[in-house]
Amino acid sequence: MNRPLIISDCDEVLLHMVVPFAEWLDETQGVTFSMVGNDFSRAVRWKDSGELVEGPKIWEFLQGFFDKEMHRQNPIAGAVHAMNTLAEHADVVILTNLTDRHNEARAQQLANHGIHARVFTNQGPKGPALQAILDEYQPSHAVFIDDLPQHHGSVKEVAPQIDRLHLCGEPTLAPHIACAFEAGHAHARIDTWEHALPWLLDRIGVKA
Repeated sequence: MNRPLIISDCDEVLLHMVVPFAEWLDETQGVTFSMVGNDFSRAVRWKDSGELVEGPKIWEFLQGFFDKEMHRQNPIAGAVHAMNTLAEHADVVILTNLTDRHNEARAQQLANHGIHARVFTNQGPKGPALQAILDEYQPSHAVFIDDLPQHHGSVKEVAPQIDRLHLCGEPTLAPHIACAFEAGHAHARIDTWEHALPWLLDRIGVKA
């Protein structure tokens, strides 16, 4: 029988992203980042005018951050220990919404922090990409972890049989993220690895 499979997102699940992104914008781009509600597109404003930064420019900033500033990202508390503990009992892969050219950099970034896992890059909804991973690994059981509710909805549509954990490990962002568990798209919402790890181990049949 094949091993269980953990399919985890990276940003705000394993590594902090919005905080170092905001620091970089403030230090070098003349831009402030402040979440109000759950609308990322209204969080980015020009310092000199207070005007919203337009969507294409936000995308340009994001690409610039992932091109040159990923070294600013650090692990979320407990994430490295949790991933390595899970890897003792399951295959662990990363499904991250970055362009394919960032695949190797993401894998190296995670390895530098002590997480050695295969990386799959994706754009858009994650359901189809996750199904391709399932088709390849044919796991005995699978669990999906992500911080964004829309990805849980996408995965539920494509692979409703797998467990889904909604986890946002960035405390400044978590209160603004709609809950996929409350929406019926995830099996649980747990925002700390201290509490998520026992839940995940139980899901793959390991007593914590």
